[in-house]
Amino acid sequence: MLETHTRLRQLRKTDSLQNLIWYLARRFTLFVGSLVAASALVFLLLRMLPGDLAQAKLGIEASPEALAQTRTEFGLNDSLILQFVKWLGNALSGDLGVSMLTGANIAQEIVNKATVTLPLIGLASVLALVFAIPLGMYSALNFRRRKGIGIAAISQLGIAIPTFWVGVILVTIFSVKFQILPSGGFPDAGWSSWSGCLESLVLPAITLALGQIAMLMRFARSATIEVLQQDYFRTARSTGLTRGQALRVHGVRNSLVPVVSVLGMQIATLIVGAIIVEHVFALPGIGQMLLQDVSIRDYTKVQGTVAATTAAVFFVSFLIDALLGFLNPKSRASQ
Repeated sequence: MLETHTRLRQLRKTDSLQNLIWYLARRFTLFVGSLVAASALVFLLLRMLPGDLAQAKLGIEASPEALAQTRTEFGLNDSLILQFVKWLGNALSGDLGVSMLTGANIAQEIVNKATVTLPLIGLASVLALVFAIPLGMYSALNFRRRKGIGIAAISQLGIAIPTFWVGVILVTIFSVKFQILPSGGFPDAGWSSWSGCLESLVLPAITLALGQIAMLMRFARSATIEVLQQDYFRTARSTGLTRGQALRVHGVRNSLVPVVSVLGMQIATLIVGAIIVEHVFALPGIGQMLLQDVSIRDYTKVQGTVAATTAAVFFVSFLIDALLGFLNPKSRASQ
């Protein structure tokens, strides 16, 4: 009998591992397909914009011979399909080309600017998770009391406030009035002066995180309230555990599943929101660079930047799907 039970457990583990592998394979295939489709869409949309890339590079007084030479040099005379295939092949090897206007290596420019944008998004994500999940669970445990209702109301207010306005208010309070933190900019020395870099990112990270805290907190609250109504939670309470103890022991994992399911979308929102925040705080990141490139119509660089940003969003979504499949076996069985 013992050997039979042992074999059954081993079979369940093997079956669960196989399901997880197939789930990850399906999600990875979807990730690759979505990335190629999104890259094609970005490529075609930028090619449909009015204007001639060669004319934008050489100016309106360029001769026809110079324009023809530039179009040949950058492959602009090829069909759109051939242009996309060449660009995609180079992009897969990490080569996003060079800017037609400045000649700068696009991939290297993105890497340089990412030293500002990635720490900003990472710090904002950590702040969002550290505050949103405990506050959401606390609000759920007290959802019929004033403090629970008050936290829920504040989270609703946090969702409604525009990110731009939050940044302006924080600068007014902490930079102008109290002069505690810098109002913007980033040290020229980069991360060799890490303390100055962190000071420069505090207000932008808080600005970027506040809306995400409010959103994730509501999901954590709703998920925790649902857990509190389950039979297994009532059984745990009947053993003498308090509501908080029963939630920590038996309900945290189930409460995290809905939060994790929206985490990928929220991180994508952080990446997009970083464009606004970098503009407000004059941070030399990817978002600020993208706005400048759009204003000067550097379409080749915009294309590479948008493609790299889209790839980052899809990759984060893939990682979140993998984490969700690990936390919730039902999700990988249904997809």
